[in-house]
Amino acid sequence: MRGLPRPLRIVAEPALLVGAFLLFSFLHAAAGRGVAVRATANALTLQSWERALGLDIESPANQWLVHHPALIQPAVVYYRGYYVVLAGVLVWLFVRHRDVYFKARTTLLLMAAPALVVFFTIPMSPPRFALPGIVDIVGSRGANLYSAFPSLHFGWSLWAACAVWAARPRLAVLAWAFPVGMAVVVVVTGNHYVLDLVASVVLLAVAIGVRRWSDSRWSSVRTSRPSG
Repeated sequence: MRGLPRPLRIVAEPALLVGAFLLFSFLHAAAGRGVAVRATANALTLQSWERALGLDIESPANQWLVHHPALIQPAVVYYRGYYVVLAGVLVWLFVRHRDVYFKARTTLLLMAAPALVVFFTIPMSPPRFALPGIVDIVGSRGANLYSAFPSLHFGWSLWAACAVWAARPRLAVLAWAFPVGMAVVVVVTGNHYVLDLVASVVLLAVAIGVRRWSDSRWSSVRTSRPSG
């Protein structure tokens, strides 16, 4: 949409993002229907892999939060409010750093597509459902409760940090604090496994790689066109 006149661009970009969000929400909800048994089995398998790797920290991490009640509400707000940060980053980039905005927006959409494929093929119960003794801190809500793998809360917070870093490197410390905090929150609240976070890193890396390859191909096509 870079070639559109500015007034059309201001309308088209929000329309694209809202449309993509609605489509994602519809498909995300569809992926969670009738998969509880399979999702729990997948979660137990994932937990066995974590145990073998020494990464099964979800239960003690959750119990640590339970024993620090003053931190529970801030953790819930941090978990639920991350959409505000994502929206804020998109608006800031669109207004102040347009070149970075288009790259970041494309990367964000490219993360959503493979995530949906995984949600349909590998439904995953979060620790709060699959593991005994985990306290459901945030509360069971949402259209799909079986999409723990990968963690989009963490993946998209990583995306936000990368986007801010690309636009304003001086804000790198502040930007990267956001996904670090999210990694802690999603584990201690019983919403994700450590391997969910690893999968999110891979998801972001793949999306960035595909976007860079696409940009390179498009640039090659444009430069190879005969002038006149």
